[in-house]
Formats: sequence, C-alpha cells, structure tokens
Amino acid sequence: GWIYKGRDVMPWCARCGIALSDMEIATEGYREMTHKSVYIQLPIVGREKEYLLVWTTTPWTLTSNTAVAVHPEFTYLKARQEGNIYYVAKGRQEILKKGHEVLAELPGRELAGLSYQGPFDELPAQKGVAHRTVAWSEVTEADGTGMVHIAPGCGREDFALSKSENLAVVAPLDEAGIYVDGFGWLTGRDVSGVADDVIADLKKRGLLYYSHKHTHRYPECWRCRSELVFRLVDEWFIGMDGLRPLIMESARQARWIPEWGLDRELDWLRNMGDWCISKKRYWGLALPIFECPCGAFDVVGSHQDLKGRAIKGWDKFEGHTPHRPWVDEIKIGCPKCGREMSRVQDVGNPWLDAGIVMFSTVMPPEKCFTPDKEKSGRYRYDPSQVYPATREGYWKEWFPADFITECFPGQFRNWFYAILTMSTVLEGQSPFQCLLGHALVKDERGDDMHKSKGNSIPFDEAAEKIGADLMRWMFCRQNPVQNLHFGYHVAAEFKRKLLTLHNVYSFYVTYARLDGFTPTGKDLGGSSLSPLDRWILSELNILAGAVRERLDDYDAMSACRGIESFIEDLSTWYVRRSRRRFWKSESDSDKEAAYLTLYACLETLLRMMAPIMPFWTESMYQNLVRAVDPKAPESVHLCGYPEPEPDRVTGDRALSEEMALVRKVVSLGHAARKEAKIKVRQPLAMLSYCGEKGGDWAVVEKHKDIIKDEVNVKEIAKTENPKDLVEYKAKGIFSKIGPKYAARGKIVQDYISNLNTDQIKTLQDQGQLEAHMEFGPAVILKEEVEVLAIPLPGLAVKQEGTDVVALDLRITPELEAEGMARELVHVIQNLRKSSGLEVSDRITVRYGADIDLGRAMDKHREWIMSEVLAASLEPFDFAQGGTGTPGAGAVEAEINGNRTVLSIEKN
Repeated sequence: GWIYKGRDVMPWCARCGIALSDMEIATEGYREMTHKSVYIQLPIVGREKEYLLVWTTTPWTLTSNTAVAVHPEFTYLKARQEGNIYYVAKGRQEILKKGHEVLAELPGRELAGLSYQGPFDELPAQKGVAHRTVAWSEVTEADGTGMVHIAPGCGREDFALSKSENLAVVAPLDEAGIYVDGFGWLTGRDVSGVADDVIADLKKRGLLYYSHKHTHRYPECWRCRSELVFRLVDEWFIGMDGLRPLIMESARQARWIPEWGLDRELDWLRNMGDWCISKKRYWGLALPIFECPCGAFDVVGSHQDLKGRAIKGWDKFEGHTPHRPWVDEIKIGCPKCGREMSRVQDVGNPWLDAGIVMFSTVMPPEKCFTPDKEKSGRYRYDPSQVYPATREGYWKEWFPADFITECFPGQFRNWFYAILTMSTVLEGQSPFQCLLGHALVKDERGDDMHKSKGNSIPFDEAAEKIGADLMRWMFCRQNPVQNLHFGYHVAAEFKRKLLTLHNVYSFYVTYARLDGFTPTGKDLGGSSLSPLDRWILSELNILAGAVRERLDDYDAMSACRGIESFIEDLSTWYVRRSRRRFWKSESDSDKEAAYLTLYACLETLLRMMAPIMPFWTESMYQNLVRAVDPKAPESVHLCGYPEPEPDRVTGDRALSEEMALVRKVVSLGHAARKEAKIKVRQPLAMLSYCGEKGGDWAVVEKHKDIIKDEVNVKEIAKTENPKDLVEYKAKGIFSKIGPKYAARGKIVQDYISNLNTDQIKTLQDQGQLEAHMEFGPAVILKEEVEVLAIPLPGLAVKQEGTDVVALDLRITPELEAEGMARELVHVIQNLRKSSGLEVSDRITVRYGADIDLGRAMDKHREWIMSEVLAASLEPFDFAQGGTGTPGAGAVEAEINGNRTVLSIEKN
C-alpha cells in the first residue's frame, strides 16, 4: 500500500506541536536568520592532544551527537597549533587559527573508524553510546570543517545515515521543544534558549575551538513563523515513489497558464519526498487509520465501510461528521488477531482537506444534509449524498473543474500538488482542465506587506478609500506572472484612466439632457453615419471580438488593456473630433448619428466591463439605459455579453487602417510642433507629407480636413522626396565601431560621417553597406550607424518609418492674429468653467486689450462669440484715464506679449 507509519526526523514546530511535511517548508519556508555557530574540538581516543574539528549552527543538537562524518575522497590536513593536533579538510584550512603548522595530508578514508569522546558523554542519555567517525559521500567543503557532526535524533540525513552505519540514536526533545529526561542540567529547558549556555559549557570543559555568528537560510513554520527544530517522531506517510509518475501524467493532462507552471510542478514532483499526512493535533480531518496492539493497522475507506466494520461505539457516532471526538468512539475488529482496533490519535495534514475539495464540496447543501427531527433547526450529516456514493450522478457533471487559480510559487508544492495527488488516486486524472497561477501582491515599492512594517493596507480600508471595483480592475489588468505593487498612488493612475470613461459618459448625458435626446426606438443602422462614426463602431466591434477571445482564453490582462486603449481612442479622438456635432443648436441627422454612435459605444463598454467592475457599471447602466428604456434588462448583469458583428468589422477594417494613418500623421505633426515649441492653438500655413506607400497620400488627402483641424494648419501638401524636407546625416556608433575596427575606428567614423543620402537609404533598406576605405573593403551594418534627420531651414520635421511630416514655421501677421484669438477663447472657456456656468449658458464678455490683441479680437469677433456662447463682446479702455470697467471677477492674461483684462457675466 501507499500508506505507511514511519519513524523519522521531521521538521517540527514546537509552538504548534506539529511536524511539517516537505511541501510545507520547501523554498518559501526558509528565511535568512543569524545563529551562533560553534567549532568544537573532539578528543580522539588513544591519541593524546589530537582532535577532530567539527562545526554546527545548532549547538543544541550536540547533546545528541553519536558520530562524525568524513568524505572518503577529500584530502584532510593534520595540523599542529599551540601543542594540539587538529584534523580538518584541506579545502577548509581557512578556519584554523593563525600560527598553525601543517604536518601531513591524508585521504578521508584513513580517518574513518576512529573513536572519539563525544561533546556530552556525561549526560545519562549518552550512556553506552560509542562515538566513531564514518565515511559519507554527502560531506561538503562549502562550509564548516569538512567533518560533519552527526546527531541522528536531530537531523533527517543523519537519521538515514544511522540506519546504514548502525549508529546510536539519541532524541532530545518532546513535542513542545523541551529537553526530555536524561539530559542532565538541560532537562526541562526550552531548546530555543540554550545556545549560549551550551557554548559556555563547552568552553568550560575545553571543547570550544571558537564560535561566531552565522547568517544562513533556516526553515520556519508557515503558520506562526517560529523557527523549526528537527525531532524524531512517528508519523504517517503516503509513499510517493509509486504515485509519482501517475501524478505527473495527470499534471500533463491539463493546461497550465503560464506554460512554465507545468515544468515547475513536474520539477517538484520529481524531487519531493514521501508526504507526511499526519498532525498531532485535535481539530482537523480525523485520519481513518485504525491500529491494533498486535501491530497491524487498517484504513477505513468510507462511511459505509466504517459502519459495517464497527464493533463498538457506532451508536455514539451516528449522526455526527467523522471528526473527533465522535469518531474516536468507534472500535473495529482486527482482521489479523480479532482484537479491538482504535483510531490513531493523529489528524490529517490540512492539505489533505484542501486536496479533496473537488470531492467534498460539489454537492449542494440541501442534498448533503437532511433535517434532524429530534433537534429542531439542526441538520444531520447524510453520507449517502456525498462522494463516492454520488460518483456517477450530479458530481460527475462538475468533474473535472474547468478552471482553478491560485498564487505562485508556493502552491506548486501545496494545493496544486495536493489536488493532483488526491484526484490521481481516486479518479486517475487531473481534477482541473485549466490552471492559472498568479504572482503576489506587494506594496508600491515591491516589498512584502506586514503590519509590523507599517506598510500593510487592510482590505476594508482600501475598499472604502478607492472602491472594490477599482481594485478588481487592478488585479485583472495585472500580468499574472508579475507581482502587483499595490498602493494608493498606483491606484490613482488606474482611476485616472477609468475616469476617462466616466467623463465621456458625463459628456453624453449632459448634452442628451439638453437636447432631450433618447436612443429608444432609433436605429443606428439607419442613421447618416460619418466616417468617424463608422470608424469608432468598427473599432468597437474589433474590441468586442478581441475581449471575448481573450477572456475565453483566461487572459484578463489583455482584455482590460484593450478596453483601456479603446476608451482612450473614444475620448481623445472620437469625442474630441465630434464635439461640435453635439454643440450645434440644430437637431439634424448628423447630430443624431453622433448621439446614437456614442450611446452604442458606452452601452457596449458597460456590458463588456460588467464582470470585472460590477457596481460601477451597474450605476452607469441604470442612468444611461434603464432611465430612458424601461423595457431594457433590469440590470447590466442580465444583458448578453457583447459579440462582434462580422459584417461591420469586415466592412470597416479598411477605414480603421486609414484612420490609423491619419492619427499617425497627426501625432507626427504634434511632435514637430512640440519640438519647435509652437502651441497647437497657433495656426500654421502648411503641413507637408511624404510617404513611400503609393496609397498613403490618397488616404491623407481623403481625410485632410481632419488633419488640418487637428494639427491646426491651413493646407496640406504632398512631397515626393524626403530630401525636400530634411537632410540626412550619418554618425557611427562608437561603442560598436571601436571594438570592431580597433585602431581603424576613426577612419570608419569619418567614412560614415560623409555618407550621402542615397548611401544612407541603401544602408537602411538593405541593413548593410559595402564600403571601400583606404585600408580595404568593409561592410558597415545598419545597427552600427545612427541616422540623423536634420530639418531644412524654416521647417519642423518628424519621421516614423517611411512617413515624414514637416511643418512650415513661418507665421504671418494673419496667422498670429488668429492664434491670439484662439488663445483668448481658451482663457474665456477656463473662466466659464471656474465660474460654474452650465455648458448652455450664454454670456456677455467685457474686455480691455492692448492694440494688437484688440485688432485680432475685432477681426475674429464673430468666431470668438460663437465659440464661447457670447451674446456680445463689450470693450472698455483700460489704459490710464480710460473709460469703462471690467466688471466683477475680472481676470488678467497675457497673450503673445499683449495684456488683456476681461470678465464674463451670465445673460
């Protein structure tokens, strides 16, 4: 069988009083700790003043020493120091004190079989123990002395060695970490507080060579973070050698996200030891193992099996769940000798509970329990309704699970391992079809969160401060294989992105209310859709397909980032380009198309985001949809999830590609303005475009009105050759040229600096250029050269790939005047906003301005009044001795060196 009772040295938590299995302490169960380590000198029997030097970081284990191990193939030194002779591995000579003299070198095998005096021979527990050196190939020279202190009662490897070498085993501790009888002055003392006294005792008896503090990785309890000790105990194990290949095959049946998760799990399965499944506690899963005084044991497989084999105590147990104390009332007959068998006192490792989740929790509660007529309001456990009794019924419909998720890295050796093991044993297959592992939540700096460090954020506080929906979005948007650095500053950035959607929603609601617009009964397909409408609807449909595909593939991160990108496009391109369609007073088909398009985008986005942000989307849905359409589903969560419309996506994909080029040209235009330090509100005369693709100019010309408006230029012109816009210069990258050409590097640098435009183009197109220099032929690579595009005089130029955009920087008086008018509109709009006016409020503007600005205002008076909803512009003379006053709340501004004072008043 796979289950056996083993006597072994186990990692032990004295505080919890339990053994820990490998899966509970591997890797993450260790942390950096500093302990007092000791080098001690053990007298060799029959050799006066000759000593073995051994080292340990756990002085408490010296009380249980029974052997010293040497490596048979290592070279050891025989060294004299202050009249004593010491034996130490040659690779560890550095630990000897200064002033020693090496007398000889000898192989480790010659040191095996020596008798020595133990460090605590005077203790009753050591009585009759023969101490000797043994050969062991596991000895290393990485630290210590190359001679290993062996205490079989305090170390797992030591205990294994004791079996092959027939060494005595001395076990010092009870379950609370207290020294047991037989250890003299240490009996009754807690192991955690004896190190200093043990060292002092060794020094007093002349056995201490020296001691020092040593920092190393040491295991701790994952529950209470107490340091572990190693204790000889009787525990129950599942032998994994026979199961190992079967579990590995089950693991391979499932999909692992990320894919390397499977490799990590298989690596754990290859290297883990037998599973310790017992805990010496009261609460927990009662192990169904029964022992007989004759030494036999048996495992009860089910509730029915237990009932059939019970010879005593069933009446006290019936109606209870199989936990202590009720299950301990039952006795069964021993199949070997016929005597009573009692259940072992141990309970199960909690990961056994976690490992059977797919077997213990699938049935609905009303089928797992039946009313207890004897106790009103109580329920009784009904074993006929749980696995395996229901194996072929309701349970089978839910097994294996479609999807599970937990955090890396600890669950490879905990939950993933436990459920794979249990499912392999019971069903011979993986318990899940897909597993997604995710990393951890850290603080904003990437540190672990702890109350003691003051950097932890309670969930309730975070939910109150930033909202649970925003937290959900942060978690779903995060790359699951990377730690999430959680904090309020990080959350503020996510909030900013999502508030963009709320601002678009508010924009729609504001203008829809002003116009009394409702989408009910109106057909988007029958509207006069503009190219911009068709573009955003195409992007929306592409997004719907991509998000559905990503979520079906358990890729919430890509889905969320796609939604964020669309929201940015909706706000910064569609809404901004469509504002005037909502502002205009007349209600025509173009305005209705804009409303219907924006409504479709918002309504679809709410349905799309609802599973991740249930409350935020529900709030907007109720106001956006239900408030105007009582026949709509009562909740956004009762709506269908968005599906793409293939016809719309296919038909408008070309438009999406066109708009991508238009936005690229606009972006390059804005970048050129920024480099030239000219604001977008200042009109320029000309944008020149040069692109290699034949159809690109046709696209630019088709959408030139959008580009002109966005970049704020009067005209757009086609340029056939980029040489008409920029002069290309090449510069060698010294960090690559120098190592390649050494002393000839300067010659190559000079050659590259003199490349003409055609040579530079050849280099960029072909990736290399054959050159003929004074020292002979050479091949210059593209990655060795930096190409500089230097604008021709009077131009600002930006290039991306083969697309080149240039702006004419010459500003005429007419262009300057228009720019000042635009700046003035910006000032008045900000004043409207700070005054708390509604978007529909009309105003009177009173102003005084310097001469040039006043002339610009006169020239563009009608346009300014239209932009700011002004019924009139009323000038006053603010020069000294002038007439008129600016009115209350006046502001002063400077535009292109011209001073203005102005105020607004609601009509």
